[in-house]
Parts: sequence; C-alpha cells; structure tokens
Amino acid sequence: MARPLPQPVRVYRVGGSVRDELLGRPVADRDYVVVGATPQIMVASGFRPVGRDFPVFLHPETHEEYALARTERKSGTGYRGFAFFASPEVTLEDDLARRDLTINAMARADDGTLVDPYGGERDLRQGVLRHVSPAFAEDPLRVLRVARFAARFGFAVAPETAALLRAIVAGGELATIAPERVWTELAKGLGEARPSRMLDVLRACGALAVLLPEVDALFGVPQPAAHHPEIDTGVHVMQALDHAAAHGYALPVRYAVLVHDLGKGLTPPAQWPSHHGHEAAGARLADRVSARLRVPADCRDVARLAARWHGHVHRAAELRPATWLRLLDAADALRRPERLAQLLQACAADMLSRPGAGSDYAPARLAYEALETVRGVDAGAIATRVIARAAASGPAAGGDAIAGAIRAARLRALAAWRRSRARDASRA
Repeated sequence: MARPLPQPVRVYRVGGSVRDELLGRPVADRDYVVVGATPQIMVASGFRPVGRDFPVFLHPETHEEYALARTERKSGTGYRGFAFFASPEVTLEDDLARRDLTINAMARADDGTLVDPYGGERDLRQGVLRHVSPAFAEDPLRVLRVARFAARFGFAVAPETAALLRAIVAGGELATIAPERVWTELAKGLGEARPSRMLDVLRACGALAVLLPEVDALFGVPQPAAHHPEIDTGVHVMQALDHAAAHGYALPVRYAVLVHDLGKGLTPPAQWPSHHGHEAAGARLADRVSARLRVPADCRDVARLAARWHGHVHRAAELRPATWLRLLDAADALRRPERLAQLLQACAADMLSRPGAGSDYAPARLAYEALETVRGVDAGAIATRVIARAAASGPAAGGDAIAGAIRAARLRALAAWRRSRARDASRA
C-alpha cells in the first residue's frame, strides 16, 4: 500500500493525458512527475522502481508510472545519446522543458491547476505543433514523432519547428535510428486518423527521401488520367491511406496501401503515364522495404500481395480460371481467408479513394465467390480416387499426381462458375 509522500514533495500529472483532456479526447494512460523527491523517498513510500536509464516508479496500487523530475543533456549521437539528471532540485518547469512539443509539455497539479509554461494550451487551440526548446533538434526520433502527431491531430507544423526538422535531416542523424524504431513510429502514424499528414510532414523536411525513398519517388510520377483523376502517384497513395484509415482497416492493410504502387517509381519517364509491369517490380520493392524496416510478417505478406495482385483484383470480372487459382494460392486463401480479406481491403482503398469512384467494390464479391467455388471442390475425395486408381493399375500415386488432380478439378469448377456468371449477365 502506498504511503503519503512527505512534504514538500509534489506530484503532477503530465504529458499526453493533459493534452488529450484539453482536447476532449479519451485519456488512456496517465503519467506523473514527482518534484522534490529522491529514489529513497519513493521506495519508502511503497513505490516500486522500474526505470533503468532514469528513476521511474510504479504506484503500488494503480501501477501508474511516477518519474522523478529530471533534465537531460546530449551526450552522444542519435536518439539514444542522452544523459539524464534527477534530483530534488529539478523543478517542474525544468522537466517540462526537455519535452518535444508544447502540447506535450503541460501538467496538472493535484488541485486541478494547469501548469503551462510553454504555451501548449494556446497551440492546442490554434492547431499547431511547436517545439519547446532548441534542444528539440538533439533527438532525430522527434522528426517521426512530429509527423505522427500531425497524422493524429491534423495540426500544422510551426515554421520554426519545420526549420528544425529540416536541420535534423540535413545533419544525417536519421541514419542513427534503429530500423525497428523507425517502423514503430511509422506504424503508429499509419494507425492515426490521417496518415497522409505523416507523409506530408516527412516529405516537407526531406525525411521521406531518407527513410522511405521508394515512396518519396512516387511524387511527381503521373498516371493515366482515365484511371487516376488525381494523376500524381504520391498523391494517390496519400488519398488511399486516408481512405483505409476512414474505414478502420488494420495495420497490415494500411501498410499494404502505402507500398502497393512502388513499382511506378521505377517506370522510365519516357513511358509515362503508362506503368506496364509495375506490379511485379512493386512486389520486389515492397519486400525490400519490409526487410529494411524489419516489418512484421503479417504486414509484409499483405503488402507483397497488394503490390503484386492489385491490378488483377481490379480486373476480377476478366480473370481466367488459372489466374483466379494463382491469386487464391498466393493469398493462401483456403487456409487463411483473413489474408484474402485484407488484400481486398487494400485493393478497395486503392480503387475507391479515387475521385468519383463511388462506394461499391464489386471485385471483392467476385473474389469471395471464387474462393467458395474452390472450397466446394472435395480435395479429400479426389485424393482417395487418385490413390485407388493408382493401386488398381500398379504404382502408388504420388503427391504430384494428387495435387495435379485437385488443381484440375478446381480449374474446372472455376470455369463452370465463370460460364454461369456470363449466362446470368447475358440474361440481365
């Protein structure tokens, strides 16, 4: 059980919970700063130490985090190159000064008083992301954090903060961020309400060209106006991302949308606006990005599928039985129908985000019909028949013979389904 912290120790709720409270958003996690205490005082009051780099303690009952007020100093390169100093003499204002943005540098006292020494409440009202101090530029990870907050809130970046972002990129310190950490921040940004704003901010400061050059290369690349009224490939990707976000699609789908058109960045300008063969090239690039950023397997697999097959899915009504079977096999749809569903969501975001596209994505219905057609083929019964025929004629049936017979039966079923659809269409 916690014992009261002695006077003159003071506790303040800080950071994101204060910001979200002022915005009227749900408050998830609450973090606290303790001013005037030592580690010994915290432990004596029942708190459990958990911080490795600086003193952080868990409340014995709520398990919320309480950190001693601290300052930080740049001691090396990269986002890990910091030394922290905590003591009872560090003030709340000192602690808030080390934070990234003014909207994250506010605190609530026990009596409800808002402590806002750097104008965070004003910037919330005005919709501005502004750095707290010049020390902002010492942490390259903050480039990604600002972009992520832009995607969450739709806020503009203050001109002086935008200048610092460009300086960080020009200084080359983005290269010090571990790929896993880059992915973590990108994934959070993709999960926000307006992922396009993340790309906007990263592109404006030059970070997109460093972190995702394959995506950056899409801006300025034209597409056929008949299929893409938005013309610019990079703009199209941003619109498709926001469509995926508006429909609540999961992270694997959003990542797939981000990388589905990478192959168009390789098209020679002499061939613009056509992009023949961009799907196969795009699948290879998507795999390269996924490997570089250590992207989780579920995101990697859906991204590869979307890059390779989105064009075929859009032309679902024209696909031959063999193409349908290759597509379903590539998605492992019989065993993992959820992966086919995610591929179809990515394709829907690609198509329906285009101006004037409407809200119905008919290829998804056809894909599910094709899957049910293939699922209706009794693979077990076919295997039994092949084995029985082989036993009657002499040599045992091998796996290749069984797989071939099952494939042939599925192709026949898909062909019959296609003919039935054609008859229904002619009668309509």
